Amino acid sequence: MNLTKNFKLEEFQCKGGTIMNASVYANVIELSSALQIIRECIDYPIHITSAYRGLEYNRMIGSKDTSQHVLGKAADLQVKEIIPIELYEVIEALIELEYIPEGGLGLYNTFVHYDIRGTKARWDNRK
Repeated sequence: MNLTKNFKLEEFQCKGGTIMNASVYANVIELSSALQIIRECIDYPIHITSAYRGLEYNRMIGSKDTSQHVLGKAADLQVKEIIPIELYEVIEALIELEYIPEGGLGLYNTFVHYDIRGTKARWDNRK
């Protein structure tokens, strides 16, 4: 099922098999809209490595219970054609221009985390 022109619901499903409830689904809809704007800006496919995570699965992979992934508000992103710092900078600019919601933006060696928590949070977890 398509959520936007370039994103399908399957890309946001929990890899542990937890089914989304209505509030998580609503958050995923909002998140996918923001990701579509990013996709149109960079004009390259975005690979979602992790999005919604059920609480058990989230704990199993060592993430905190307060993770935005548990709410369906976060996605970890990779773009083959650009390096993570470039994607991070594009997302930061789109937030500053108010094209996409304010939220968490994290930089890692191989991906970028973006979430729609509504408040500014930034971190750099590169090794």
